[in-house]
Amino acid sequence: MVSRTYCLAYLCYYHLSFGLPSFRLLSDQRWNTKQVLHGRCSDVSCSGRKRTWMCALLQNLSLYGTDIAYVITTSTSMRAIQKSNCYHREGHKAACSYGDTSYMLLFGGVQVVMSQIPDFHNMEWLSVVAAIMSFTYSFIGFGLGFAQVIENGRIQGSITGVPADSVADKLWLAFQALGDIAFAYPYSIILLEIQDTLKSPPPENKTMKTASMIAIFVTTFFYLCCGCFGYAAFGNNTPGNLLTGFGFYEPYWLIDFANACIVLHLVGGYQIFSQPVFAFVERWFTNKFPGSGFVNNFYTIKLPLLPSFQMNPLKICFRTAYVASTTVIAMIFPYFNQVLGVLGALNFWPLAIYFPVEMYFVQKKIQPWTRKWVVLRTFSFFCLLVTIVGLIGSIQGLISAKFG
Repeated sequence: MVSRTYCLAYLCYYHLSFGLPSFRLLSDQRWNTKQVLHGRCSDVSCSGRKRTWMCALLQNLSLYGTDIAYVITTSTSMRAIQKSNCYHREGHKAACSYGDTSYMLLFGGVQVVMSQIPDFHNMEWLSVVAAIMSFTYSFIGFGLGFAQVIENGRIQGSITGVPADSVADKLWLAFQALGDIAFAYPYSIILLEIQDTLKSPPPENKTMKTASMIAIFVTTFFYLCCGCFGYAAFGNNTPGNLLTGFGFYEPYWLIDFANACIVLHLVGGYQIFSQPVFAFVERWFTNKFPGSGFVNNFYTIKLPLLPSFQMNPLKICFRTAYVASTTVIAMIFPYFNQVLGVLGALNFWPLAIYFPVEMYFVQKKIQPWTRKWVVLRTFSFFCLLVTIVGLIGSIQGLISAKFG
């Protein structure tokens, strides 16, 4: 729940104007993702081999980056639980300071085990738990912000948002906010993987269109409520994350519960974004080394009090290395808002806008310089500008946070 609230009005416009059309375009791609280079184009001719490989590379990097962000966010929430209890015992002025490293390592250890879930199709229960947790902490954040506004008796802050020392600093903050907002809807990079798990009839793309519209409206509602009421409650002192930045201290048990929900949500979320990477890499190794026992052999393992299960050496090694690498990078760059901004800017235009538009042109045989072609080209170019300024601002913020 990133509170870059001087851009909140733009958030609603941004995603309803840009996010919804791009998801509708992407949902129209009814290709079987099992036959593709990671779910973007089932026929190389639809957008060219180079574009297909580039899309696959960007998508996998985006999924990898999202998992890094989830490690950071989870450790922040786990630390917030400990700080909340400390403030409750020692008082709000106490020096309750804790590091992130141990929490990141703990989360990484959990993910090493969870990463052995075979594939996307075995994750329905985990997705349901993650969704319930997401709704729970969103309602809590919304409710706490609303209650704080009532307690204050007035709306904090101003229409121009958080002040800065100079116009340049204000622009950097605004640019970084664009990156944060772009990260708010990261599921476009796994939309086709999710669509491929659906059964028809009705057609998968129609089901996904309906689901995408509902998801965008619901999440936009929660983002706006949490962000607007958070800023109205705390004004220019609004923390970057309402539930971990300690705008709220009491009731401490509710803060703890909300952060525990975030942790449980991200345990599942990490797997949702990592499983497509696992599938892509393991499929590549299987095709490249069909005779390798390390790649293709499965071994049955029986542990006391547990049912027997099958393990594959490649899966154990690669998935463990993947989790370890995301954990290490998160430990090097543990900066919540800045990392989200960089990832959001990198993901937004190429994966949520450019490739869906290009595939739509090919599939629907849209001719150059027709009205629809001009509108979509203009739409894509404007989103490219948003990505560029968001990326510049977020990188500047990340460098400033790292090196002061």
